[in-house]
Amino acid sequence: MREIPGRRRRLLSRRSDGRPEQISAALTYATRWRWPVLPGVAPDPQGRGRCGCPDPECTVPGAHPFDPGLLAATTDARMVRWWWANRPTAPIVLATGGTAPCAVSLPALPAARALDALDRVGMRLGPVVASPTRWALLVKPYSMEQLGELLYAKDFVPGSLRFHGEGGYLALPHSETGTGSIRWERAPLPGSASPWVPDVEAVVDAAVDALTRTGVSAPEL
Repeated sequence: MREIPGRRRRLLSRRSDGRPEQISAALTYATRWRWPVLPGVAPDPQGRGRCGCPDPECTVPGAHPFDPGLLAATTDARMVRWWWANRPTAPIVLATGGTAPCAVSLPALPAARALDALDRVGMRLGPVVASPTRWALLVKPYSMEQLGELLYAKDFVPGSLRFHGEGGYLALPHSETGTGSIRWERAPLPGSASPWVPDVEAVVDAAVDALTRTGVSAPEL
């Protein structure tokens, strides 16, 4: 097949315009921490706050997998490099559960209060991922049975509390989504071989208490 020089230059230019910190972060998650990741859907550049996926009503714009699908998540360095060489601004999406952490997320204000409550009782926390609207506390992997028993024991579980367990996903720091930048509210310790995370029970207790006290219970938040 004859190479078309102009096309090749455009491809090389497009790939070299990538964000080194994006690839570096994705490789850290996948190869050092052994967290399976994949590229998410980028926000729609033509519509502020809208997603690049076909769903015009997408509730997590730019913060979810689409093509490839979630089952493609991997810890393979070659695949990660290839993905972000071709899609340099794609959000980094974690496939939660299995050998990777799960997460409990809630709106930003009660999340900050939940963290304060956990600090006051001296509970050790793991990394906390923050978007402008929601924070996610990373926890140890849990089963649906374990989560069901935990929630059944509660008198009330606010609808704004979300669970990212087996078969779920979460956008990780250095990602740009339709709601803004994803960052560490509490970053893993530098040089961590694999970040420590707490059990889900204590985190859910603090999250439910914070949401109940602040009155933030609507599922759309």
